[in-house]
Amino acid sequence: MELAYLPSVRNLIYDKALSTRSEGHAVKHIWTDSSDRASEPTRVERAALRRDIALPARLTWKDQRGTVRFASVVTRDLSEIGAFVECHSPVSIPLYRLVQFQVEAPGRDADGLPATLRSGRVLAAVYRVRPAKSSGARQGLALRLMVDPKRLVAEAADVRATA
Repeated sequence: MELAYLPSVRNLIYDKALSTRSEGHAVKHIWTDSSDRASEPTRVERAALRRDIALPARLTWKDQRGTVRFASVVTRDLSEIGAFVECHSPVSIPLYRLVQFQVEAPGRDADGLPATLRSGRVLAAVYRVRPAKSSGARQGLALRLMVDPKRLVAEAADVRATA
């Protein structure tokens, strides 16, 4: 395959006469300068406030064959509806697998722990898997807690009523 046309295309793209105006009308560029957007802060809206908190926890799930598996993990951040955990050892949990998530007993009284996690096990779904890296970063799992939204609203209303 001959690529002789590449220099002519490159010259056409970078031709100053075509880059800004054509017959008195502004020409819209087909690319954008990302440096303009880099100065704008990105706004992330979340359904619940995330708290950075490191607590020992445990995951329990059934593998493909129905065998019950366990993994010791450390929480990195928690919210009322989600958690990100790092595994002590690599585990094979596919996306969307349902797991039981439980903060270990000594950590259940920690400040900043959501009320949904104080009572014990919570059903959760794995929605993101970060593989372990050669640099030493552990495998990470993002969990969506399967919490009844009505229960969250009721707990929030109870908190407001007593405040």
